[in-house]
Amino acid sequence: MKMVMAVISRDEADGVLDALVTAGFTATFTESRGGMLRQAQYTLFIATKKRDVDQVLGIIRQNCHTHIRVEASTGESEAFPLPLSHNVSRKEQLGSAVVFVWPLERAEVY
Repeated sequence: MKMVMAVISRDEADGVLDALVTAGFTATFTESRGGMLRQAQYTLFIATKKRDVDQVLGIIRQNCHTHIRVEASTGESEAFPLPLSHNVSRKEQLGSAVVFVWPLERAEVY
């Protein structure tokens, strides 16, 4: 058995959960906050057989495509006295899931 823990953006968590359930997997989730942008996220815990880990990771990968707009203000700031570029705005595609996989020696349901 393996435990897959995936930290996923709140916007995409429902799609990931739906896809996992459709594929026959179950997941427990909790709301979490953190990361560089301090965004709300869900942390999913999926206990699965070792042979199914790649399928679970594929489902997560297929359903996570967050785009984050990065904008810089013009002029100087107190924290950063160097001038920033004017009218900087770009859209970056960033991974919206951070996934950890570790061995699960035992799982019980009571």
